[in-house]
Amino acid sequence: MEQIAYVNGSFVPLSEAKVSILDRGFLFADGIYEVAAVLDGKLIDNASHLARLERSVGEIELALPETTARIQEIQKELVARNDLVNGMVYLEVTRGADTGRDFAFPKNVKPTLIMFTSTKDIINAPSAKTGINVITVPDLRWARRDIKSVALLAQVLAKQAAAVAGAGEAWMIEDGKVTEGGSSSCFILTQDDVIVTRQNGSEILPGCTRKAVVALAEERQLRVEERAFSVEEALAAKEAFVTSASLFVQAVVSIDGKKVADGKPGPMTNRLREIYVEFAKATAV
Repeated sequence: MEQIAYVNGSFVPLSEAKVSILDRGFLFADGIYEVAAVLDGKLIDNASHLARLERSVGEIELALPETTARIQEIQKELVARNDLVNGMVYLEVTRGADTGRDFAFPKNVKPTLIMFTSTKDIINAPSAKTGINVITVPDLRWARRDIKSVALLAQVLAKQAAAVAGAGEAWMIEDGKVTEGGSSSCFILTQDDVIVTRQNGSEILPGCTRKAVVALAEERQLRVEERAFSVEEALAAKEAFVTSASLFVQAVVSIDGKKVADGKPGPMTNRLREIYVEFAKATAV
């Protein structure tokens, strides 16, 4: 059965899902996206993703064409129509298509809203047991990384470099410090058992999974410190890991070919993954 997508009010076969070549998302990357995980046919931490969507569109003065409540209804309908058990729901909203190509915001143009699903078994991914290798690359992105923009060329280049190197992720470096991964938030566990992750700001995307993991750790009286850290500090750490909607909590076992600790997922990372999965299942909608 062909996958069903959503385009501007209609559910259509994926092969028939189309937008105008004048759409500003295509011409200018003038749009915002979100990705929510699905477990057992239910959306994970979706309120956090929709709140971030509202913040991001607000930062670029882009009005959502539907309420977030309606967007969640559409997400659920897509999950049902595609018989999706485990995977992801992608959504993108752009400023829409004008009659030509002009940099300034067009007037009286309705935003574009599209969504589609993909299948992925996040919980049973082999890398959850083995961990992943990462490489480091310069952070080439624009100054407002807190906005979840569809302008992802720098991340594409970073992820391609990781793929060529046989790594699972790229950590981006700016001023000698780790900002974040190509599509993930970065963490380390120091030798004195402090969980460290970079503080939110314009330098990084405020990750939804990152936010949940920090809160879950603090609820269990684990020590969390939000600050920048270097690759050298990460290599000297007990453990390193990343978080994202498509990975949950994923161990990092080497950086630029150098092992982190013994080169295996550590007990803290494994425990945080377990805690997050428990949270995800308990709060799914």
